[in-house]
Amino acid sequence: MQKGKIGVTTENIFPIIKKFLYSDHEIFLRELVSNAVDATQKLKVLYNSGELKEEPGDLTIRVKVDKKKKTITVSDRGVGMTAEELDKYLNQIAFSSANDFLEKYKDQANNLIGHFGLGFYSSFMVSDKVEVITKSWKEGAKPVKWICDGSPEFTIEDAERDSRGTDVILYIDSDSKEFLEEDRIESMLRKYCKFLPVEIAFGKEKEWKDGKYVETDKDKIINNTKPAWTLKPSDLKDEDYLNFYRELYPAGDEPMFHIHLNVDYPFKLTGILYFPKIRSNFDIQKNKIQLYCNQVFVTDSVEGIVPEFMTLLHGVIDSPDIPLNVSRSYLQSDSNVKKISAHITKKVADRLSEIFKKNREEFEKKWDDLKLFIEYGMITDEKFYEKASGFALFKNTEGKYFTFEEYEKLIKENQTDKYKTLVYLYSTDKHEQYAYIEKAKLKGYDVLLLDGQLDIHLINFLESKLTGSRFVRVDADVIEKLIQKGEIKKSKLSEEQIEDIKTLFKGQIKPEENFTVVSESLEETDFPVIITRSEYMRRMKDMSQIGGGFNFYGDLPDSYSLVLNGNHPLIQKISADLGKDLADFLKQNSSEKARIKEEVEFLEKEQKNKKEGEITEAEKEDLKKLKDELEKVEKERNDKLTEYSNGNKLIRQLIDFALLSNNMLKGEDLNKFLKRSIDLLQVT
Repeated sequence: MQKGKIGVTTENIFPIIKKFLYSDHEIFLRELVSNAVDATQKLKVLYNSGELKEEPGDLTIRVKVDKKKKTITVSDRGVGMTAEELDKYLNQIAFSSANDFLEKYKDQANNLIGHFGLGFYSSFMVSDKVEVITKSWKEGAKPVKWICDGSPEFTIEDAERDSRGTDVILYIDSDSKEFLEEDRIESMLRKYCKFLPVEIAFGKEKEWKDGKYVETDKDKIINNTKPAWTLKPSDLKDEDYLNFYRELYPAGDEPMFHIHLNVDYPFKLTGILYFPKIRSNFDIQKNKIQLYCNQVFVTDSVEGIVPEFMTLLHGVIDSPDIPLNVSRSYLQSDSNVKKISAHITKKVADRLSEIFKKNREEFEKKWDDLKLFIEYGMITDEKFYEKASGFALFKNTEGKYFTFEEYEKLIKENQTDKYKTLVYLYSTDKHEQYAYIEKAKLKGYDVLLLDGQLDIHLINFLESKLTGSRFVRVDADVIEKLIQKGEIKKSKLSEEQIEDIKTLFKGQIKPEENFTVVSESLEETDFPVIITRSEYMRRMKDMSQIGGGFNFYGDLPDSYSLVLNGNHPLIQKISADLGKDLADFLKQNSSEKARIKEEVEFLEKEQKNKKEGEITEAEKEDLKKLKDELEKVEKERNDKLTEYSNGNKLIRQLIDFALLSNNMLKGEDLNKFLKRSIDLLQVT
């Protein structure tokens, strides 16, 4: 029997392993099974090279739980170890058996996991004691046992074992009893070892017999040794890809299409990525890509390994060039990982481009399910944008699809304003904004439908890319101002009449409605009153709601413009009625206001030609009195008009019509509007 100390540089190696080396204790099983696979793969290499003369026989790896003895055993029939190898590889942590082996068989051992070394010591995260019983494949080798109780002390002694291979026996500590439950171990095996290349048996299959499940003699194999991503694309049919997707996500919807990754240089990468029907909830969509290292599950949190937008895809990535047990910050700075990330981006973009060119009609049918992913990619990844701008689509309110280039050609002639800016009109809800869309169409304009979760972000992004262009929602202003062509329509009302009408409408606006009243000279056939909302303010508020970093704007109240069409017959009727009903007051007030204004302008002109010191206090006082008088006269007019407005049902009716057309009239106000409509109809 040999006794000694493990060759480590500190007495505290085991507490460090227990607490800090691995953040998740359950991966001890991954490491042990990976080592067993490693030993089995080595044996296959030895057999294929002719060094092992006998048939390998059954190479199934077996995992057993003994709740009474409080043990977990992982057994393989791989290469095993001699006493010397056992001493070297388990007692000198700095060494790794895989390093020596890979050097000797580097041309044949491409698929080895090679994590013997610190991975084995993860056993002590859950164990009071670990035993290793092993027998080497080499002729004349004797079985030996290694025993360690979690301190640097170990013993190596003779053991009994008939066949080559290794048993690792963990004596589970009191804090880790959960790992003695068979269901727990099976779930861990299915999580980490589901696609390992050597069969792993855990217990026996059960069948229903005499009203209960009973064990059979057949091993329960928990893994698929040849998952689809390890096979050649030429050997797979669409049905095979779909079946593998169902194996990965039994409860998920069927994907739209897939991409098979297979790279040998400058790094090794295999995998299959699926394009799911992407819903609006990012959190639900993410973390569906599973990362493997030579078929060993590593993580399903792949941020840092693939670009952020790629986390919306589903599937598997497998690469031995991605280290297993390192931090995410390390991964993000690793040169191989960066190359892998860039390559995946390119392959995905190329695949989408291929589908678009090959069958555009089918691509358009799937666009609504794809666009969230593609827009996310364009906004967050410059390289992806460069490729995606050729197949990304706009959809207009009529349901027609255009590439960016096609749409620019469609609207360039008609939707370029007098400032040479190309204006992209869009709607976020073609039902709520129907009237505005129809008005734009009457002008011969086309309107995009941008009702997606990321469309506001996309608009901001595209305005920085499409030079000489701007996006504006179709209800942001009257159509004549959204795309200004130079022609100015004359108003049928004088400036004074326009100001009086604006005052009348202001008199019936409630404080909570937060409207700014403006007047425009529109067509007689346009609505008499239109509600618009500033593109800038609305966009900033929308951005704040979807996390665009504009929280300041999110706290501001909604603000709208109430646009009066001075050329509409109903607005002119209100103006004409006002002129009749308050004729004497308006005439006298206008005359008085004109007189005072003339005197104010005269005094201001005189004082403007004098230096500050030359203007007497009396002259200043005279000007102030006139201005106060003017303000008083204007207030009298405003008060009179407001009083007049309060009794005018038509004014409130027109405001409510505008609110109703924007789905902004609700509850009690809607009920009052309906009753008022009936009253007005009865009058007529």
